[in-house]
Amino acid sequence: MSFAPALRLCTRRVVASALIRPSITFAGARKLHSGPPRQDKPGKYAQTDPQIEVEYPEDHELPSSEPVAGTGGQYVKPTLPTFSLDGHVGIVTGGARGLGLVMGQGMVFSGSHLALVDMNKEEAEKQTSLLIEAFKKENPRARRTPKVTAHYADVSDPESVEACIAEVVKEHGKIDNLVTSAGFTENFEAVNYPIDRLRKLWAVNVDGTYLFATSVARHLMERKAPGSIVMIGSMSGAIVNVPQPQAPYNAAKAGVRHLAASLAVEWAHANIRVNCISPGYMLTAL
Repeated sequence: MSFAPALRLCTRRVVASALIRPSITFAGARKLHSGPPRQDKPGKYAQTDPQIEVEYPEDHELPSSEPVAGTGGQYVKPTLPTFSLDGHVGIVTGGARGLGLVMGQGMVFSGSHLALVDMNKEEAEKQTSLLIEAFKKENPRARRTPKVTAHYADVSDPESVEACIAEVVKEHGKIDNLVTSAGFTENFEAVNYPIDRLRKLWAVNVDGTYLFATSVARHLMERKAPGSIVMIGSMSGAIVNVPQPQAPYNAAKAGVRHLAASLAVEWAHANIRVNCISPGYMLTAL
């Protein structure tokens, strides 16, 4: 018998054997999963359980807002070998604490000048001092120290946003990058959600993101300069979290997610990149 017919015969025998007698691997897998389903696995609550209370930590239980360690920039040790924000000016809304502050720290340690924007200007001013102090400690031989400033803005108010942008441009001369981190969440059942709270939540999370993004985009287009906008969404914009009831927040973050995609397409001609980051659960100050 030649090689080819022999190979075909051998193949048929192997396939037939596999069809008639299950392999040890398949048999073992069936045995492994033959027990009763676990009842204590995460996600066992298919809907909101009224007996469950979602507790938020007290301020003293939250992680410290002290600047994290990090380095970067042309004149200092880089955060990443090929990444630098030297000469850039960035804005972070909701930048006085939490994720916004940490992102601002990353920008400063990558060489960027920074404008921290927050409703709590006093806290923002405190953090600007800590950021500069941390930068100098981390980079004692740096030829320059990034300029970090604090600014007030109600992100849901168009006039407040425009005034803030004008103030940042006056302080820094330009804007290159924006991170929209201002936002909050609340837990109310949808049928009992206070309408004034719902409107405030959407105004901060959606309107605030839109107002800052469009204002910075106009500034970039007037300068004919490229830029980058990063919107902070949430995993809640793509999934439904349980057990907490937060339908309006989920809808708001879904809006932020699609707003980023829409503006990325609309502003691509101007070389303005728009992206959305959707974090999961994080224990941060809000």
